[in-house]
Amino acid sequence: MKCIVESRKFRLWIEGAEILKGVDFCAPRNSISVIVGPSGSGKSTFLKSINRIIEIHGSIRRDGDILLDGVSVYSLDPVEVRRRVAMVFQIPNPFPHLSIFENVALPARVNGVAKNKSELNELVRWALEKAMLWDEVRDRLDKKPGVLSGGQKQRLCLARALAMKPEVLLLDEPTANIDVINAKKIEESLRELKNEVTIILVTHNPNQALRIGDFVNVMYDGRIIESGPVREIVFRARNEIALKLLSEGW
Repeated sequence: MKCIVESRKFRLWIEGAEILKGVDFCAPRNSISVIVGPSGSGKSTFLKSINRIIEIHGSIRRDGDILLDGVSVYSLDPVEVRRRVAMVFQIPNPFPHLSIFENVALPARVNGVAKNKSELNELVRWALEKAMLWDEVRDRLDKKPGVLSGGQKQRLCLARALAMKPEVLLLDEPTANIDVINAKKIEESLRELKNEVTIILVTHNPNQALRIGDFVNVMYDGRIIESGPVREIVFRARNEIALKLLSEGW
């Protein structure tokens, strides 16, 4: 099983405090790998370490390695890493002063994904369709994202990430703060997208892992304590702590 994202005994200290304590992780290509675990276990920190966004948060120290398609992310330019590994955060964060169209077009333009206006128009439509938002915004692409609901804004952020044509898509609890209808649309989008991009999803919800995940990784106290095919782990976890967490929720 080839990992497009792999971590090997990855440890991370922030301001002297050890947050990640030797994480071993594998995300197979064209799959949805879900990371679950209680608050404070290191899930979001690990996700931000994959594309090196964590480095903007202050003084860090690391040990071990994270590989992107077999190459250490620390041997690559951080800008290249973040272009190849896009991220959608828990709180929707569209660019408020740009139009809906420009929210999607800007990252593609900056990263040189589209060569001309025609390609850019096609790319914006493609990304909005993949985020299941096109039909809802096609007649108001020139409007600011303030006209959208919270769930629509989150799908706009998903489209913005997709417009960079990343190899890997990181999602940090993308449905935690939106309504059920928009959450279902995002889940449906992700199931379809895994044929085009490898997805790593952090969630508090084991049921969401069951609905859309191919592989699940249980994180506890800065370590992955159980990992494997989602149904195998959710129903027959071997680690006692993982079994307790999965059976009780968190």
